[in-house]
Amino acid sequence: MTNTQLTSAANADSDVAAVVAGADGKQKTVIRSGGGSTWQDPSLLEWDQAHFRIFVGNLAGEVTDESLLKAFAKYGSVQKARVVRDKRTTKSKGYGFVSFSNGDDYFQAAKDMQGKYIGSHPVLIKRSTTEIKATAPPDRRKKHGKGGKGGGSGGGGASSHKADTGAGVQKKQSKTKGGLKLLG
Repeated sequence: MTNTQLTSAANADSDVAAVVAGADGKQKTVIRSGGGSTWQDPSLLEWDQAHFRIFVGNLAGEVTDESLLKAFAKYGSVQKARVVRDKRTTKSKGYGFVSFSNGDDYFQAAKDMQGKYIGSHPVLIKRSTTEIKATAPPDRRKKHGKGGKGGGSGGGGASSHKADTGAGVQKKQSKTKGGLKLLG
């Protein structure tokens, strides 16, 4: 799908278009990091940044997006519900998210639904801590000088890439002299 097709599809569907494609026309994504790795998650762009989201944990395997939405339907401002599923097996991972446009409904739902049964399990409700910041995906076609193997002036390699994204824990470089580690 080309960028223009993606933009026109998003324009026809919802207000996601402003987030999916920036002013420069490039497709946007959300950069995530955790567990020492960094990845792109464009599925987060489906959620409105202005909405309040709650995490619903301990969901039973039979709970679907529709049944989760139905469980929170008594709150008028509920906008979206999503059960997180394994990509390969499509089985539920046991948690999901619910979005509200009104803060009062968000707080009331969090208070009322804590410990209630959705499906066959009592659910655990928490505030969703995921931040949605749309950015252009990093250009993977970096030029590394003459040979193309990262040598020369353009080098830097993976360590400079991590410094650019701010992802992960940075380990101090050990001081070496002639291949021996200096203590102290």
